[in-house]
Amino acid sequence: MAKEIICAVTNDLVYDQRMIRICGTLAKDGFKVKLIGRELKNSLPLKKAEFAQERLRCWFNSGKLFYLEYNLRLFLKIRNTKAWAYMAVDLDTIAPLFYQAERVGAKKIYDAHEYFTEVPELIGRPRVKAFWESIAKKFVPKADLAYTVAHNLGDELNSRYGINFHVIRNMPDLRPQEKREIKYDLIYQGALNRGRGLETMVMAMHKIDGKLLICGEGDLSKEIREMVEREGLNEKIEFAGKLMPEELWKRTQEARVGLNLLEAKSLSYWYSLANKFFDYIQAGIPQVCMAFPEYLMLSRRNQVAMLLAQLDPDELASTVNHLLNHPDRYELMKAECIQAAKVLNWHSESGRLITLYRDLEKS
Repeated sequence: MAKEIICAVTNDLVYDQRMIRICGTLAKDGFKVKLIGRELKNSLPLKKAEFAQERLRCWFNSGKLFYLEYNLRLFLKIRNTKAWAYMAVDLDTIAPLFYQAERVGAKKIYDAHEYFTEVPELIGRPRVKAFWESIAKKFVPKADLAYTVAHNLGDELNSRYGINFHVIRNMPDLRPQEKREIKYDLIYQGALNRGRGLETMVMAMHKIDGKLLICGEGDLSKEIREMVEREGLNEKIEFAGKLMPEELWKRTQEARVGLNLLEAKSLSYWYSLANKFFDYIQAGIPQVCMAFPEYLMLSRRNQVAMLLAQLDPDELASTVNHLLNHPDRYELMKAECIQAAKVLNWHSESGRLITLYRDLEKS
């Protein structure tokens, strides 16, 4: 009989490409997987998958009342289950899953998508941060298997919680290159949240002779659109909104350069390795990103990115213009992306994931 894994996230499942890949890979390898997420008023229908999916609808959609309600609903959903393992994705789902795992003697798995206690949203909020740290210290060391998205972050979490964090990077599937018409000089894909360099990106466009496509939505959606209007940049910056993965893939291939910008104020960002880094590589487009540890390490192996020492409009504009105006350099980096895409993809990374779960099965 297939061993069952129940896992949960607090976001909508439709756009969570990492969990779709992970759950799909585990299901194809013979595990019975159920992924639980959140349903919003504007949620799109779930796509058919190799694993079971379920979404919980909440009265509250943000703040502490949301986390309290969601965790309560999640526990009520799983309290009568007896799975082989329970997988918590980040700290905001760990309490009910690990509690249920202990009740039924199941394996406890922790998938850290980010450095949760060091995200920008907790900066300047010591009491909220202390609460999440207490959750982490209580539950994370109990994990039978733990993994995260980047090597430097894994080392930091190893030191902080005293257990071994493996690394499963958030890479896209290996896909054939498509010849598409280039419509944009720059593309940004991701959440429109604080700390993502969005304001810097907008101001830099004053000095960049090109067009930027922004794909995504978030807390700053309204503010960034108003900023673009105020700065008179409507002709240079286009908003595509939040796109389904397939449409985002097409749009990315229609751009010349990808942007992956973050502020260094947050340790979570400093240790990050964004999925867009690999998405740009897979699409065969060079990118401009921050000179943070993971990007430095990967860029030494493959010249796929130009790195910024600091997040500054003038430096960003200068770097982008250099790349756009030097075709020899651009074509060299594009060729590096095409070569790197053959290695930096989910096909190569998923084998590590299966090994971790099969080793856990034997323990």
